[in-house]
Amino acid sequence: MEKEENKYVAVAYELYTTDENGAAELVEKAPAEHPFQFITGMGFALDAFEERIAALAEGSEFDFVLPVDQAYGDYEDARVLSLDRQMFCVNGHFDKDNIYPGNVITLLNEDGQHLHGMVLEVGDKEVKVDMNHPLAGRDLHFKGQVVTMRPATNDEIQGLINRMSGGGCCCGDCEDGCGGHEEGCGGHGEGHCGHGEGHGEGHCHGGHHEDGHCCGGGHCH
Repeated sequence: MEKEENKYVAVAYELYTTDENGAAELVEKAPAEHPFQFITGMGFALDAFEERIAALAEGSEFDFVLPVDQAYGDYEDARVLSLDRQMFCVNGHFDKDNIYPGNVITLLNEDGQHLHGMVLEVGDKEVKVDMNHPLAGRDLHFKGQVVTMRPATNDEIQGLINRMSGGGCCCGDCEDGCGGHEEGCGGHGEGHCGHGEGHGEGHCHGGHHEDGHCCGGGHCH
């Protein structure tokens, strides 16, 4: 059976969800000047998102909804972890510059996989971290246009593999957004290991970091 060709894709889109009152809420935007970029067949985007986009031609517009079961799944209380505060100490001091409510941090599981979670509470003995994807439990409504659709080069494929295996920026060229976050986590990665097992898919949606997560699909969509 012939292997399916990897495609380099760039899409401009707006991502909407429904808020508690049933109104559409814009949660993410990738403009044409800074589109979300990915390579098909690499597990970089949500499977359902990739399938919808890969079937289109360059210049095509799209407007579709991914239900919860095709997006980031249901919100699970079991993914809210209470971790030993000592885990976040660096050189004997608690890492208060990075560990505070609302901040997104990186943890490593036993397999060395990078997992992202949001700090909910910092207590005297424990730190509560939410490992659910920020959009867990929501349908995702994408509206946009395919900016680029072409065969991926070997260099592009290898470059993405290197970034994914090295734990670097998971989003195309969003160096400012990811870079600062990775620098903050990278220095403390060892101290944050051994937890989060079973929370494996990583929190990236796309190409942009508004709150420390990349959005646009475990993105990766």
